[in-house]
Amino acid sequence: MGGGGGKAEKARRSSARVRLWVARASTVLLWTCVVHLAAYRELWAPSVLTRWPGCPTQPHGVQLRSEAVATADGGQREAARSMALPPKRIYKNNGYLMVSCNGGLNQMRAAICDMVTIARYLNVTLIVPELDKASFWADPSDFQDIFDMDYFIASLRDEVRILRQLPPRLKRRVEMGFLRSMPPVSWSDISYYHHQILPLIRKYKVLHLNRTDARLANNGLPMEIQKLRCRVNYDALRFTPEIEMLGSRLVQALRRNGPFVVLHLRYEMDMLAFSGCTHGCSNKEAEELTKMRYAYPWWKEKVIDSDAKRKDGLCPLTPEETALVLQALGIDRSYQIYIAAGEIYGGQRRMAALTSAYPNVVRKETLLPSDISLFQNHSSQMAALDYMVSLESDIFIPTYDGNMAKVVEGHRRYMGFKKTVLLDRKLIVGLVDQYRNGTLSWADFSSAVKASHTSRMGEPSRRQAIPDKPKEEDYFYANPHECLHQPDDLSAL
Repeated sequence: MGGGGGKAEKARRSSARVRLWVARASTVLLWTCVVHLAAYRELWAPSVLTRWPGCPTQPHGVQLRSEAVATADGGQREAARSMALPPKRIYKNNGYLMVSCNGGLNQMRAAICDMVTIARYLNVTLIVPELDKASFWADPSDFQDIFDMDYFIASLRDEVRILRQLPPRLKRRVEMGFLRSMPPVSWSDISYYHHQILPLIRKYKVLHLNRTDARLANNGLPMEIQKLRCRVNYDALRFTPEIEMLGSRLVQALRRNGPFVVLHLRYEMDMLAFSGCTHGCSNKEAEELTKMRYAYPWWKEKVIDSDAKRKDGLCPLTPEETALVLQALGIDRSYQIYIAAGEIYGGQRRMAALTSAYPNVVRKETLLPSDISLFQNHSSQMAALDYMVSLESDIFIPTYDGNMAKVVEGHRRYMGFKKTVLLDRKLIVGLVDQYRNGTLSWADFSSAVKASHTSRMGEPSRRQAIPDKPKEEDYFYANPHECLHQPDDLSAL
């Protein structure tokens, strides 16, 4: 009995030691996991880790997304886009910058590039920009509905910290109404942001910039600032997988039928009302456009002389004028003409001359009608599709120098100076009027149009800077020459 009791006691002691060892080992293992998790959390982007508080499964890279890619035969395959993230830039955070973009897609796109650059050089944390939902187009899309937000945040982590939303404590303050909001001064250089904006961010911890269009100068900025603007525009701002997939399918559908020209035909109702350009419109249409202009108080110019504005080259070309120009330039009648625009004012009646001259006029809605219907009522997403097709076209021709025309022009320069015909509208309307009144023959009209545009094809050039007149000088995003591979004779300038 005594011997048996001793053995039992030894067994109990041995069991206790085993349990103690297991407990200690478990504690060490747990703390090891915590330490590794913390280390990995510093290594990888916050946007990836905050989804689930577990250990990362890909120590050498992070798969930012899987996407369906259209194949040449119209099918689909799954492709994963992965990237090894750049090292995180460590800096003392001076506060948080919130921004609300205004305007259409491409106006907001340029603004996002500027705001990222400003946040970087102020050493602040940028909150993912808010997109305009209150403009004429009333598009309810958020940033992540148009752009790949995970990629945007992660790809720029070596420059600036970007968060989806404010930290909880600051978010509660903002929700309670404690937020300083202001528009920055247009066309400012970086010193304005250092001397005027940064002190406000430090004072209030959070600053909201409620207008962002054209708030950074075109010229006179350090080279690293200009290059960062390009990096954001041409790399970090990728569209969502859904938009990229559909955009690729549109391009493939066009390619199957030969060369195609993208015509950015800016002849929509809002543009005509805003500009006051009514050439070719009926009296009833002109009255309708005028009423619309007066209905929007933020469209400041109300009394407009349409004829004078047209003669100065300040109106978008009409579809009829555009048809003559395409023919004069020698665009082959068999080419597809893809209309990158909204609904053309006047409908088929105004498009008749163009469709007669070029029977292969197409739109995204006619190429992939069922797929495109999913994007209806989301003008910025529709504009993103047009943007993708415009980049891949054989020739891009805008009939007005709005934001899309300028941003696409610059992007095509970045892609190797792809042909972009920059129409001289003032010259063209004069030639068109002469041809129509019989004082200029077709041969002379065509020769004059061709001769005047031989050096307006998006070839390498330097931006023209006009001191104290930033609105009149060349736009940075139309020709970011600091980021382009220029010929030696231009690089030396």
